[in-house]
Amino acid sequence: MQDSLQGNTRLVEDRTEADDLLRRIESVPFSGWHARARVIVGSATFFDAFDALALAFVLPVLISIWHIAPVQIGILIGASYVGQLIGALYFGWLAERIGRIRSATWAIAIMSVMSLGCALSGNFNVLLVCRFIQGIGVGGEMPVAATYINELSNAHGRGKYFMLYEMIFPVGLMAAGQLGAVLVPSVGWETMFYVGAVPGLVVAWLVARLPESPRWLISRGRLAEAEAVVRAMEASTPRRNPPRTAATRPAPAGQRRLGELLSPFYRKRTLIVWVLWAAAFFVSNSLNNWLPTLYKTVYHLPLKDALRAASYTNIAQVVLLLGCAFVIDRIGRRNWTVTAFCAGAVMLAGLGFYGAHSVDSVMVFATLSYGVIGSTAAVLYLYTPEVYPTRMRAAGTGIATSWLRLASAVGPSLVGMLVHSGGVNAVFLLFAGVSVVGAVAALGMIETRGRSLEEIAP
Repeated sequence: MQDSLQGNTRLVEDRTEADDLLRRIESVPFSGWHARARVIVGSATFFDAFDALALAFVLPVLISIWHIAPVQIGILIGASYVGQLIGALYFGWLAERIGRIRSATWAIAIMSVMSLGCALSGNFNVLLVCRFIQGIGVGGEMPVAATYINELSNAHGRGKYFMLYEMIFPVGLMAAGQLGAVLVPSVGWETMFYVGAVPGLVVAWLVARLPESPRWLISRGRLAEAEAVVRAMEASTPRRNPPRTAATRPAPAGQRRLGELLSPFYRKRTLIVWVLWAAAFFVSNSLNNWLPTLYKTVYHLPLKDALRAASYTNIAQVVLLLGCAFVIDRIGRRNWTVTAFCAGAVMLAGLGFYGAHSVDSVMVFATLSYGVIGSTAAVLYLYTPEVYPTRMRAAGTGIATSWLRLASAVGPSLVGMLVHSGGVNAVFLLFAGVSVVGAVAALGMIETRGRSLEEIAP
């Protein structure tokens, strides 16, 4: 009886301490401590984006050197996304067990080492294997990084600061586009992969030295370690946010199961984010990977002009995301996502019915539609970790992003077949239809702005 009472007393004390730590995390406003973590993790996200898109700006050269057929292009693009699917599932699961930082470090190391492998590949088959393995690292880094950054944030301005971090991904895409347009024609295609290799390994070392997510430590009962991290956060600034209501306690260890994603409370959230991820990336990644090749092979632009035109998509996305960062906490995640999908659907349908014959129309409307739909992809990296509790946040985000990998594997392959059989009009009409599906799904999103993670997902 005495042992039972002592055990219950200790459990109550631990829960009280955990709740107090969560309140303290919410009370610390954005500071240099948070900025350092965002810069380092953001550097990893930069190279994740760079590595993901590098192939698109290499393909126009490899097509002529290795005589790659359209179907093979789709397979090569798709192989990376199959690897990303595996990486998202595996590293999301791993992050729940060994922590966010260790999981992210391994993912970054894999994608950086295999970038070097891609540079050294001498034929289609070797490049195919290297891109597949690299995809495992690329797919693993983003959901774990998004989970980590969300868990360091509080309800006050979480959307703004996360979106400013998330802008680094399209900046990485933009860098890939701009460097690809310059380096590939003048220095050689291998340079694109070298650029992603060595800096990525340095970033992996820096990420490994970051503190673990205090929310994850709390969820694992490692309260002393969480206390040390929270003290460092508090020491970084004397300012404090207004006190909030008591935080919801982490669930007992016995409730840590992936089946909870489809439990009555979380089922609707889960199904909606799965559809949103698939729709957003079916369109955006298919456009991103195919536009350089379409400009060169369908519209017969010179290589340099084709690469430059394709690079404008990421500039558009960066501009839109900058605006999104400063309004997302006012207009909300749901309103932005619905509006972006609708706008993209209208422009893509216009291309499909009227404008695909003109390269100028494609450059304008494909660029803008990619920008608006690509902005929803960034919002989803903010939104998805918000709707799950800490005990399954990384795994839930990883599984959700696996749908983007699946859609990104299917999309480019399907585009290759449509270009061959139906022409580019059919491609843009397909993208418009998928955008409509995304808009309908977005209507079912819950609004998360201004709420702590523990309030949103008990």
